[in-house]
Amino acid sequence: MSLSNLSASAIAEELGERLKQARLNQNLTQAEVAESVGVSRKQVINAEKGKAQLEVFVAILLALNLTSHLELFLPKQQISPLQLAQLQGRQRQRASGQKKANEEGEPEW
Repeated sequence: MSLSNLSASAIAEELGERLKQARLNQNLTQAEVAESVGVSRKQVINAEKGKAQLEVFVAILLALNLTSHLELFLPKQQISPLQLAQLQGRQRQRASGQKKANEEGEPEW
């Protein structure tokens, strides 16, 4: 199933269904997962419906040993060379030609 043509709520529901199937594949009840995570059973039910807070969703992934799939789900984005150059700011090409206040007076010999 391609997720690219779905709405945000439909994608959340699909992720919830996948979470539920992973739990069932490991032969765990919602109560067992909830106890392992430290949340209520209702929060696990909501996660399986696609209506969970991100922190609860990730905690359930941890309990099901599925966090390795997060790299596939959302890989780390590399910064482009252009963005890197913009972040570094402009590098000086020449001196400003302005002297500091103590350099304008007579030299200290």
